[in-house]
Amino acid sequence: MNAFLQALQRQPEYIHVLINPLPIYGLAVGWIGLVIAFFLRSRPAQIATLALVVISAAAAWPVYEFGEESYDRVLSMTDDDGHDWLDEHQRRADQLIYFFYALAGLSALAIAFPIKWPKTSTSLVITTILLGAIVLGMGGYIAYAGGKIRHREFRTEPPPKKKAEG
Repeated sequence: MNAFLQALQRQPEYIHVLINPLPIYGLAVGWIGLVIAFFLRSRPAQIATLALVVISAAAAWPVYEFGEESYDRVLSMTDDDGHDWLDEHQRRADQLIYFFYALAGLSALAIAFPIKWPKTSTSLVITTILLGAIVLGMGGYIAYAGGKIRHREFRTEPPPKKKAEG
């Protein structure tokens, strides 16, 4: 087991691929559950699904970190178009990661605040549902570019043009 964990530490790109579905699939499951819990007006179900949203949105942090660590290794495995998609994937992640953190924080507040201020529950859950839908879309946007890095069969369009740095 120790050798396995040491091998994983040397392969951040493997860990990135292993855990990158968590912020998308986990968030989707938590979000759907939260919508259902909201309409059922079940606070215990809301707490459970808000916890799923917290965990799933917070999982974006290690996904992001392992992605950063694996950039050079993945770059060495890609063709020119893959390189451009890798840069686009990184740009999107750099730009949007903070929304995942905000969603995790908002979801945690939606669990905690109503304990002291019960009237905040509905507005916090609605806000979490709305932000969750937006962040879920952002996750898909990031993953769309990520899926094209090493999978030529998914490249249905040319890579985005790099913006001139100035």
